[in-house]
Amino acid sequence: MKKIFVLTGEPSGDKLASTVINKIQKNNQNIEYLSVGGTHLNSLGIKSIYDLREITYIGFTSVLMNVFKIKKKINETVDKIIKFKPDILFSVDSPDFTLRVAEKVKKIDPNIKTIHFVAPQVWVWREHRVKKLKKFLDHILLLFPFEKKYFDKENIKTTFTGHPLLEKTDRSKIDVTQIIKNHKKIISLFPGSRKSEINLLLPILIDFVKMMNKKHNDIFYVFHSTNDFNKYIQNKLLKAGLVNCGSISDEKVKSEILKCSIFAVAKSGTISLEICNAQVPSIIIYKMNYINYLIIKLLVKVKFANIINIAANDEIIPELIQSNCNSKSIYNKIDEFFLNNQLIQTQIEKTQNVIKDFKTNRSSEIAASVLINSF
Repeated sequence: MKKIFVLTGEPSGDKLASTVINKIQKNNQNIEYLSVGGTHLNSLGIKSIYDLREITYIGFTSVLMNVFKIKKKINETVDKIIKFKPDILFSVDSPDFTLRVAEKVKKIDPNIKTIHFVAPQVWVWREHRVKKLKKFLDHILLLFPFEKKYFDKENIKTTFTGHPLLEKTDRSKIDVTQIIKNHKKIISLFPGSRKSEINLLLPILIDFVKMMNKKHNDIFYVFHSTNDFNKYIQNKLLKAGLVNCGSISDEKVKSEILKCSIFAVAKSGTISLEICNAQVPSIIIYKMNYINYLIIKLLVKVKFANIINIAANDEIIPELIQSNCNSKSIYNKIDEFFLNNQLIQTQIEKTQNVIKDFKTNRSSEIAASVLINSF
């Protein structure tokens, strides 16, 4: 029996990995899996060697404060993979964790095929990493077509898959009227999937909702969460006394809620692609501690934080970063959109023009095919 070890480092990677493995499972039953994964891989019957939350750190300072713990976790993961003896190590995103593991595994057992999904963002910073990747990665699956040139320089084998979250899916219509009472308008809010992000952004978003409530009484706000933090967010909303808010974690319900939304406020990240794919206007927010922000500012070589804006080299989706990430700025920006419907239409048109180049409609199928052909 063939074996695949699926290695992720955070909920978004767990979700991406599951789209690919789900495709493989439908056509190939004779494969054994083990993972470092979360709820999405678990729903496919794939065991994780430990809780994904044990390695979900964010930012330079938090990594530095947990450096020995992370190193221990990397070594523990490598030991488990070597003991499992997979034919393929399928690592997904979270390069500071997954690629360190992959490098060590390849040194110990060169016969294990190493395939990485979601290329490290060398076009943002640390382009020199490409030379190093060549030594231990057999194949890289690319989400975006413009990434290919960076890896072609070093003759690293790549395949452009497109983004699985942009695939057309035949989801059954879900009735969300029980969640949204009195057919109110919906604004979707995405505070992140890590507790450190949520702790920073949730108070800002709660204050934003309070400001909106003074002017609008026909809007219901839905916080999109993970299973791990859904109750945590719900409790915060209750303490804030907000009755026109809810928090959900079910993926199918979240997808339907997003499609029904009139606007979205999202932490910078992959979710922006899903929002654009649903043709919902949005703004991007992000905040980190000041030391991390200074380090990032020194290292990055792109003007924007959001992949849509980076690809377009234009701020199509407004970005409220660091000091601009506050309830008043969010309120003012959304008010600007509400007062000018043309801004909404223009953003949707421009985002659709950008994401069309990210789509293959066979993303997870292509990725699954590369894995199977690597046996």
